[in-house]
Amino acid sequence: MSGTGTGYQPLVWDDLTRRPRPEPDATIAYGSDSLQKVDIWLPEGAGPHRTVLMVHGGCWQTEIADRRLMNWVADDLRRNGYGVWNIDYRGVDRVGGGYPGTFLDTAAAADALRVEGARFGLATSPVVAVGHSAGGHLALWLAGRPRLPSGSPLASTDPLPIAHVISLGGLPDLEDVATSPDNGCGTEVVAHLIGADRSDPYADTSVPRLLPLGVPQDLVNGRADRIIPFRMATYYVARARDAGDRVMLHEVADTGHVELITPDTSAWNLTLRLTAQAFDSLGGA
Repeated sequence: MSGTGTGYQPLVWDDLTRRPRPEPDATIAYGSDSLQKVDIWLPEGAGPHRTVLMVHGGCWQTEIADRRLMNWVADDLRRNGYGVWNIDYRGVDRVGGGYPGTFLDTAAAADALRVEGARFGLATSPVVAVGHSAGGHLALWLAGRPRLPSGSPLASTDPLPIAHVISLGGLPDLEDVATSPDNGCGTEVVAHLIGADRSDPYADTSVPRLLPLGVPQDLVNGRADRIIPFRMATYYVARARDAGDRVMLHEVADTGHVELITPDTSAWNLTLRLTAQAFDSLGGA
C-alpha cells in the first residue's frame, strides 16, 4: 500500500517484484525475435472480453524491463474481468531496437490483436491502452499512429484503433525528455530511440508532434515520483488540451513510480476505476 503523511517513502522495485509473479494464460509471437511476443491474460467466462492493450516501461531498454514487469497488474485486470494484451518490443539496447525497430515492434504487437484476438475471446474494439513510464509514451504513440507523416517508415494504412489511453507516469514528450537530465531515464537514450541522424527525428516519434490524437486520455502521475518529474505531465496536458484533445491529469499524493503498477495502491485502484469508466463511456463489451 502507498503510505500517507510526512513519513511516506515511495515503494521500490523489490516491493513489487518479490511478490509471487502471476503467469499469463497464453503467449503468441508476432515476429522471430525472442522479444517479439505478446502475453494474453483471460478472465473467467465467455468472451468477447473487454481488452486492455498494455505497454511496459523501462526507459525503452530491455535490460531494465520487459513485459513481465506488468504481470501483477495484468493479473489484477484479469481478476476484474478484463482481457489483457500485454506486449513486448525490442528496446534500444537490443539488435533491431531503437529507430525504427522499437516503434515497428510496438505497432506490430498492437496490430496482432486484430489477427489473433478473436480466438482468445478478446474484443478488438474498443481497445483501451494502458502504458507505464516509457510505455506511457508508446501507448499514446499507438493512439497517434493515424497522424504519422505519410513518408515515415513507421506509418501504416490501417493501424489498430486505440479508443482511450491511460498513461501511468509516462514520458510523452521526447523533446522534453531529451533536455531534462532530472528524469530517471536520462537524456542519451532518446537519441537511440528517435534516430537522431534524421532531419526531424521527433516528427514521427514524439507524441506532441502528433496532436491532436483525437481520443480521450487520462494521465495518472504520482506527486512523489522520483523518476518522472511531475511537470512532464502538466506540460503535456497543456499542449494536448490546446490542440483540442480531451485530457485529464490525475495527481496521486504519496505515490512514486512503482506504486503506479502495484496492485492495491491508491494509484492502481484509480487506474482500475478509470479503465472501467473508459469502457463504459465507449460502450465496450
